[in-house]
Amino acid sequence: MADRLSLRTLPRARERARPGVPVTGPAVDPAATSVGIVHLGVGAFHRSHQAVHTEDAAAARGDTSWGILGVAPRSPRVLEQLRPQDGLYSVLTAGRTETSLRIVGSLRDVALLGSESERVLAALAAPTTPVVTLTVSEKGYRRAVDGGPDLADPDVAADVDVLREEAARGRSDDRPARTPVGALCRALVRRRREHGTPVTIVCCDNLADNGAVLRRLVDGVLAAAGAETDRAWVGEAVRFPSTMVDRITPATTPQRRDEAAALLGLRDEGVVVAEPFSQWVIEDSFAGPRPAWEQAGAVLTADVAPWERAKLRLLNGTHSAVAYLGALAGHRFIDEAVTDPRIAEVVRELQAEARRTLDAPDGLDLEAYGEAVLERFANPATGYTTAQVAGDGSQKLPQRVVGTITDLLDRGEVPVAATRTMAAWAAFVARGRDARGDALPLDDPLAPVLRTVTAGDDLGLADRVLGVDQVFPARLREDDAFRRAFRQELAELLAEAG
Repeated sequence: MADRLSLRTLPRARERARPGVPVTGPAVDPAATSVGIVHLGVGAFHRSHQAVHTEDAAAARGDTSWGILGVAPRSPRVLEQLRPQDGLYSVLTAGRTETSLRIVGSLRDVALLGSESERVLAALAAPTTPVVTLTVSEKGYRRAVDGGPDLADPDVAADVDVLREEAARGRSDDRPARTPVGALCRALVRRRREHGTPVTIVCCDNLADNGAVLRRLVDGVLAAAGAETDRAWVGEAVRFPSTMVDRITPATTPQRRDEAAALLGLRDEGVVVAEPFSQWVIEDSFAGPRPAWEQAGAVLTADVAPWERAKLRLLNGTHSAVAYLGALAGHRFIDEAVTDPRIAEVVRELQAEARRTLDAPDGLDLEAYGEAVLERFANPATGYTTAQVAGDGSQKLPQRVVGTITDLLDRGEVPVAATRTMAAWAAFVARGRDARGDALPLDDPLAPVLRTVTAGDDLGLADRVLGVDQVFPARLREDDAFRRAFRQELAELLAEAG
């Protein structure tokens, strides 16, 4: 079996980084790099995205103080992958025609939150950690329906109990942190009491206005624990900038792992696969020092919202349209569906409709961005299936497509492609099979409701679907022109599906 990637074997990998061989990195000397960032949620996306941007930023300035301590909230698997490799791993960038490999050295260590809480909390609270970042997935934030912390969640409640006791006694408890937000709160309390150095906490999960979301959760947990002095300090000394992140990072298959090993001449258990495209937009609101991310391709801006809105409507909305239209037509993969001429025509019109509702942020050409989205979706290396992207439609479509329809209706225009996208979702749910007769899975939190609504014959189906107010707001349901267009589009799609 081949030797494993590590600091000891790194020189052998570097020998392969020569002209004609697509192997590069690390861009910094990992052995000389100290930890300045703690990252909660050290999964594949972080390793393909923020860790790469951070290494490039450090290299641009010759700064060795921005190494990362990666924290796994629950699973020890990432520790098993990366600890024997001294934090080193590679990113296999897979385009439509070319593949390259980059060794990344910015991840200097890894830890498991549950069994190594004291180490994690100490790092989060250290004055040498001016930046904390997170990618713990939407579920990892343990939010209640109102957007605050779910205090009924046993793990959240346990963290609140520990915080309350720490506040009463004025010293730290040795019980492990149970949630990422709980760990943040306990570390912030410790930070204030020990030295009071300001810190910036950067949420990098796909949540709208994610900085404000995280700020509310932290404040809610501190409030529940009665830590009023600490709440006040957090309001003054901690910043929660919002961000927008984008890079497709498909699962690493055994074949891709073998491909990386062949290029490296070493075994890399931590290799991640990514598309060539990478985007990071960050609100320029920091409490102290930060990496020079703008020198590594990130956009620093006073307002992330226009970028986020453009992504939702031009990228995510297009993704949904391709998924539903493609699935109905019998396409299994997104790259197949987006190159179907009939589907491509609809999604280009959808993007044109969306552009009419958007104000382009400085530096972003909306039409070029839309074309780049289609090119990215046509990359077979991403491996997205239409069924995978079609999941959770009742949650995704109101953010991705309904806003475009509402904005255009307010201007007196009934958008054809956006309406067809919503009708394609309804046909996907109602038919439950594609043009070849194969089953289409309904993976949606509203599945029981949707199955009831779509049961029975097609007569009145459109009106029954429009009654699902979690998806269709009153503005759409009460617009006669939209209702007629929706009925027509749904009837056409049902007829095509047979």
